Amino acid sequence: MLAYIIRRILILIPTLLGVSIIVFLMLHLTPGDPAELLLGERATEEALEELRVHLGLKEPLHVQYGMFLKRLMKGDLGETIWTRQKVWIEVKQRFPATIELAVVALCISCFFGMIFGIISATKQYSIFDYVSMVGALAGVSMPIFWLGLVFMIIFSLNLGWLPLSGRLSTGVDLEVITNFYILDAILTRNWPAFRDAVWHIIMPAVTLSTIPMAIVARMTRSAMLEVLRQDYIKTAKAKGLSRFKVIFKHALRNALIPVVTTIGLQFGVALGGAILTETIFAWPGVGKWMYDAVMQRDYMVIQGGTLFIAALFVVINLCVDVLYAIINPRISVQ
Repeated sequence: MLAYIIRRILILIPTLLGVSIIVFLMLHLTPGDPAELLLGERATEEALEELRVHLGLKEPLHVQYGMFLKRLMKGDLGETIWTRQKVWIEVKQRFPATIELAVVALCISCFFGMIFGIISATKQYSIFDYVSMVGALAGVSMPIFWLGLVFMIIFSLNLGWLPLSGRLSTGVDLEVITNFYILDAILTRNWPAFRDAVWHIIMPAVTLSTIPMAIVARMTRSAMLEVLRQDYIKTAKAKGLSRFKVIFKHALRNALIPVVTTIGLQFGVALGGAILTETIFAWPGVGKWMYDAVMQRDYMVIQGGTLFIAALFVVINLCVDVLYAIINPRISVQ
């Protein structure tokens, strides 16, 4: 297992290298001039040229990429073009907000998705089965940005139940320790801030969880149906075990292998989907930060943010593979 983990970590290097090359070329070959965006359309050509030289934009593409790769080897993701702040510092400031949103969304999707999938499998061809699977199909089909806007109109503007945007209401004081607002509120026992942070995260988290929830529900149903047809399940029933033990102790554990894979991949999808969700709900995370960087043609932010998310995605996949052996000891890595 240790050798396998080491090999997977080594594979991380060429994977991230390939991601960096693709993102770098896509950014630099698309139209747009960061210098003109910074100085405005009325800037003189001399000022634009001076800024391009300062930012290294006059160098050939391979030289610019070499400079970026050299900084990356030192752990330096560069500086943002607009604020001149270190990209890594900006990532650390915004990453907790994105992780908090993605984790809450994943918890919602796993909880309800697995429940719907288990019930649908045990009550195959029932009304609940048909309704839940149609709902799963609708969940996969609905665009996140459209669903987010619908939620905002219904639950915020019309009903006034949930806040429209942001992480905390104006005037709510919170001592920031980890920058995970819900966790910080618990650590400081600031229950008004805890309630406010929970109310703010409900709508974006539910919006982000719809697609993963639908996929987890369908995968759980398929895996459970396959396991419930096995001989050892029939044996467990013949021994007189309760329906609860047959389903949750014998069937569910063996059905978790493909489900865990799906959940791990959906966490990466949630991080990608957070870009749209954070933009709609003005959630100050990495997603909205990268969206703003695309609009401003901030190369360093887009490259650094994309590499960071890609590295996180690969690490999550590694953790999912390791969980295989924990869930099912019969699986061994050759």
